[in-house]
Amino acid sequence: MSSVLVIGSGLGGLLAAVRAADAGHRVALVTKSVLPESNTRYAQGGIAAALFRDDSVDAHALDTLRAGAGLCDPAAVRVLCEEGPARVRDLIRFGVDFDRDESGVARGLEAAHSRSRIVHAGGDATGAAVEAALVATVRRRAAIEVREHTMLVDLLVDDDAVSGARILGPDGVQRSLEADAVILATGGAGALYTHTTNPAVATGDGVAAAWRAGASVTDLEFYQFHPTALAVPGTPLVSEAVRGEGAVLRNQLGERFMLAEHPDAELAPRDVVARAIARQMERQGGAPVLLDATALGRELLETRFPTITAACRAAGLDWAVEAIPVAPAAHYWMGGVETDTWARTTRPGLFAVGEVARTGAHGANRLASNSLLEAAVFADRAVRALDQSWPTGSEGHAHSPVSAFSHHFDEAIRSANLSHPSVEPVETAIGSPSADRATLVDRQTLQQLLWHSAGVHRSGAGLAAAAANLAEWTAPDPASTAVAALEDRNLLDLGRLLVTAALAREESRGSHYRSDFAETRPELARSVSQARSSQSRPQSLELVPAQEAIAC
Repeated sequence: MSSVLVIGSGLGGLLAAVRAADAGHRVALVTKSVLPESNTRYAQGGIAAALFRDDSVDAHALDTLRAGAGLCDPAAVRVLCEEGPARVRDLIRFGVDFDRDESGVARGLEAAHSRSRIVHAGGDATGAAVEAALVATVRRRAAIEVREHTMLVDLLVDDDAVSGARILGPDGVQRSLEADAVILATGGAGALYTHTTNPAVATGDGVAAAWRAGASVTDLEFYQFHPTALAVPGTPLVSEAVRGEGAVLRNQLGERFMLAEHPDAELAPRDVVARAIARQMERQGGAPVLLDATALGRELLETRFPTITAACRAAGLDWAVEAIPVAPAAHYWMGGVETDTWARTTRPGLFAVGEVARTGAHGANRLASNSLLEAAVFADRAVRALDQSWPTGSEGHAHSPVSAFSHHFDEAIRSANLSHPSVEPVETAIGSPSADRATLVDRQTLQQLLWHSAGVHRSGAGLAAAAANLAEWTAPDPASTAVAALEDRNLLDLGRLLVTAALAREESRGSHYRSDFAETRPELARSVSQARSSQSRPQSLELVPAQEAIAC
């Protein structure tokens, strides 16, 4: 029996805590807000899995690989798709009541899927149903100690292994919490951007803390912008499933524009649809485009999409009789803390599951409704790996730089002149702002900077300007007892890391689009991996070869 610290209370964290407790481990589960508050709670689209006779693991895997634009790890994709159906059945056993029809469990179609394989609960309230069932399950486990309103500050590292975490409790005191293993499940970082579908707690705490602890973070340039957030305050999500049911996108003149953008029109991959919408908005002086779901009828809209219907009504809109305004918003980070197929990071003792992790299953662009599935699959595998020895050398994460391209990427980073003022500078790659120019980071300014320079559309000039701005800002004191200040510290670290990776990738691939490198370059089918290896060397940048595609 070992002590396990789980940080985060979305699907990945809750399931990991339950699995670990059931396996006989002592479990502490900490979460920054209340137990049910996480990205999972707001997930609408559903869970994709090959559960039906006319579907297959191979078909699901092929769809995932295609969406990933050449950067998926085929081994991770295979694990995701093979083990996914069993994890969905686990959720059913834990009390998730998926929607049903005359044939059994109901299913839907979403963009870039070749089969109808998306299962939902409560119409468009799948995440809320999953969260509620797992929260209830956690509360029934006496072996799980739950600490709410408790924020991760930093990870504890002892002899190169993670041995616990420094946390800020609800009493406003920072303290250390030791554990034999730490499972990060802190979610994404939508708060990097002005417009996001994420809740306020999504400030990237886990990715930032893992990087500061020396773990590799990978693919951070790949942030997925959901094409259709309702263009009202709060930017509530309008699920892709709406377009799967037949809704169409129109410009301000009422014309469908996706027919000219992609053969799959409104069901094209998310990055394609998001960029097409952004272009239309530019032509319309920034006005949002319109999502027309009127042909679906009021009964279907209200029964299949009650959450969206309520959001429309709250904004004074009736989407059964009028098209509604939508625009892209930051939604999901494909990049994160690098893991193997057992959710193990490059730091012994540290696991990562869910959006905080970069498992390699999503590549450069996540397939719709694979996110909840990934959280469930890799949370289960993390717990199964708790008693295994940590891999080393060729068994683990040791990557050899790709010499043909490493110089190219190194030069891109040097040209950015990035700054990490919390550590010593190294050569000319990373500078530090002079004391008289240093300015404490302001969250709203950072969000606006990243939205305009590292959002749906990017360019080398814009990214370089963003890097220069980020270099002149300083982070709040890590000893602070203010949650917002500690979050801002994380967002500044992550903004720098994201811009670094985006500058280095001089091509367009998946969710990363650069106007100065608009084409995909096959020779750059590599993942950008960053690690802060020591206090004297703030970070290293490495190209990790993409794996060859599996046969499906």
